[in-house]
Amino acid sequence: MSRTSPHTRHEGGRVSRRGLLKTAGGLTAALAVGATATATTAGAAPATFTHPGMLHNAGDINRAKVRVAAGDDPWLSGWNRLTANSHSQSTWTNRATATIIRGGTGENYPQLYNDIAAAYQNALRWKVAGTEANAQCAANILNAWSRTLTTVTGNADRFLAAGLYGWQFANACELMRDHPAFDLAAAQDMMVRVFYPLNNQFLTGHNDACITNYWANWDLCNMASVMAIGILTDNAAKYDQAVTYFKSGGGNGSIQHAVPFLYGNVEGYDLGQWQESGRDQGHTVMGMGQMGALCEMAWNQGDDLYSYDGRRFMKAAQYVAKYNLNMDVPFTTYTWGTGQNCAQQSQTVLGSASRGQVRPVWAMLHYHYGRRLLLDDKYIAQMCFSVAPEGGGGDYGTTSGGFDQLGFGTLMYAK
Repeated sequence: MSRTSPHTRHEGGRVSRRGLLKTAGGLTAALAVGATATATTAGAAPATFTHPGMLHNAGDINRAKVRVAAGDDPWLSGWNRLTANSHSQSTWTNRATATIIRGGTGENYPQLYNDIAAAYQNALRWKVAGTEANAQCAANILNAWSRTLTTVTGNADRFLAAGLYGWQFANACELMRDHPAFDLAAAQDMMVRVFYPLNNQFLTGHNDACITNYWANWDLCNMASVMAIGILTDNAAKYDQAVTYFKSGGGNGSIQHAVPFLYGNVEGYDLGQWQESGRDQGHTVMGMGQMGALCEMAWNQGDDLYSYDGRRFMKAAQYVAKYNLNMDVPFTTYTWGTGQNCAQQSQTVLGSASRGQVRPVWAMLHYHYGRRLLLDDKYIAQMCFSVAPEGGGGDYGTTSGGFDQLGFGTLMYAK
């Protein structure tokens, strides 16, 4: 069974961040002091939001800055992947447009996900190296979309676009929020007008389908977008909406639906079957990134969703990592309701398609469970190091799957 460090205190079922800072030791602990978080009760937004406080806090940024400047690995290797990516170049030209379509006729959503990747990567280069050209590029991209985009539409896939690109756009904005060239007010307004209504519509109505019809990732990306918009706009109600759905939502993205079956002490480790495991491994690993992003953003605001419900997410990540490392895992037949009448379908075996597919999601999980909490995350760790250093959008193909996560976890999370 996994163990916490004897020096890491728990308060009200939540990991004490003060205790973690005391046990982190060395440079990591010193730098992490730059990221403060207000202690919160379970499920309650912080009284004051921490900024930057989404995927990266001030400690993450300072650590990357110091380690890259010193030429230390693995941070330097992660930095080299970032600077080699075409999206991170300050010469990137945005393609902002008023209407984004995903699904159906006239699809043009790749121009949005490519521009978000470019904004995020340029923002990272500015934060880590202080290069003003990259800051100007990121600000120009975000400002153009904030002032131009009015509609995200298409068939049901419009909800995927609103979720995925909502939380990613907000994260790029969060990195840029203190730069004078960035129009924070325009970005906040656009996110609330364009993205949030679709996120909320999906989580409350599920496109008028049976609530279990849509895979976990659909809920998760929309939950992450609601949380990110809440943080970006300092809106406690939106932040709480995402946390509450994670804990008790009716759809497949809430924690007990996303991880429906638990297996204790399988070769010494607790595992949890992921909701999409009978489908294929590309979407299953995508789920690690979507739930990971949600948990990391909450962590940086003082809420430990990573450990919620007996670390249920960690058990799922161990399960997914183990199977994608070509090891055997147990599987229980998964049955769910589909369509509008909840007609039942079942999966009786693991989906082996895309097994072993590389996505930049594992560093975030390993450096949390294995390094922040000092837990034995054997399979997560093996997966993390087997795909390091992580790249980002543009490094994993040109289709949308390669842009479902922002990446660069080796650079930003290594401890």
